[in-house]
This record gives sequence, C-alpha cells and structure tokens, in this order.
Amino acid sequence: MNLLLTASGLRNETLRDALRDMLGKPFSSANIVYVPTASVAEPGDHGWLLADLNRLHGLGWREFDVLELNGLPRQMVLDRLRNADVVYAGGGNHYHLARSITGNGLAEGFLEALENRVYVGLSAGSMIFSRHLTAHSADVIGDTKDLHVLGATSVDPPFGLFDWYLKPHLYSPDFPERDDAWADRIAARADFPIYFIDDDTAVRVRDGKPDVVSEGRWRFHP
Repeated sequence: MNLLLTASGLRNETLRDALRDMLGKPFSSANIVYVPTASVAEPGDHGWLLADLNRLHGLGWREFDVLELNGLPRQMVLDRLRNADVVYAGGGNHYHLARSITGNGLAEGFLEALENRVYVGLSAGSMIFSRHLTAHSADVIGDTKDLHVLGATSVDPPFGLFDWYLKPHLYSPDFPERDDAWADRIAARADFPIYFIDDDTAVRVRDGKPDVVSEGRWRFHP
C-alpha cells in the first residue's frame, strides 16, 4: 500500500515527483479518481476546492473521475475506485469523510482497492488512517466542533492503520493560529505520536513505513 498524505495537495515538484515514483508510470498513462466527500461538510466559499481540482487536472491524466462516496450503490463506488490508478481524497471535514466510509460499509473494500493503487490525501483526506481518529483525539487536537457540526459525539476510525496522527497546515497563512506554540500545546496533551506538516509537506507511507517528503517544514512528536 502506497500513501502520500499531504496538507494541501501536490503543490510543489517534490510532491509531484514522489507521486510519479510511487505510481511508476506517467500521469498521462494513469486514471485518477477525485473524492470530494470531505468538502461538502465545510460551509462557505469553496474556491480552495476548485483551485485544487484545477491544479490536479492540469497534470494531464488519461482519465479524471470525480466520485462522491454518499448516495451511490456500494458496488458502484468500489468499482470506480478500482478503475483508478490513483485515489485522491480532498480536504474538508475529516470526520465526515471517515463517517461516510464507515456508514456506507466501504472500509474493507476501500482498503482492498488501495492494495494495488496509490492513495493521495489532502488535509482531511490524509487524516483518516490513524487508529487515533476518535472523539478523544478530537478533544486533544481541539477540533470537536468539526465532529459536533455533524450532529455526532463519536467517530470510529475507518481503517486504523497507524499509531500516529497527522495534523496539517502548520504555519499556514490560511490557519494563522497553527504556529509552534499551537503545536506545542497539542503535543503536551497528546498520548499518541503526531506529525505536524505544512502545506509543502507530505508523509509518505510505503509498506507501512512512514517518511517525510518536503519542500517546507514539519514536526514529529513521538
């Protein structure tokens, strides 16, 4: 299983090169499916979503599919995932994305599809693999409002692959509160490891082993 877990997508050549290497063939010979599910739970202007779609589409894929996880037959969703060489899950509310996977009975089939494909996550799409994606971690991280806005007080991790948690947008101008002091406060409360990554960084996972690909800055708190 190959995962490229970014904060803000394929914003620089280092991240794009990492995906090319994981894919093993040109983008023009590959199919990609874009999953926007996390974004629909976010209110307000969605220019950021359009910018990411346009940037990604501009890489020149053989086929560019868009797949919403809710409202379609389960088998149709899984077939569309399997038709892709790259599964790309965009940003928004990671709890909504996780609950969409578990609530639609997609977790097992989703993981099976990823065994032979490359997964790229953007922000929320990168946060769904930790076994610490729970109401407890929401309290530790300080984003329980993102869970409560869904009318929920709990969440089950859809995959639970890793002990560590990923928190994106460190030092981001779009999230000015996410500075070193913010990361320090979270790390002091956390009883699990955390990667904090900026918008030019990704955690790459190959054969279950993580490493960091970056043109920016990041922190790891074990």
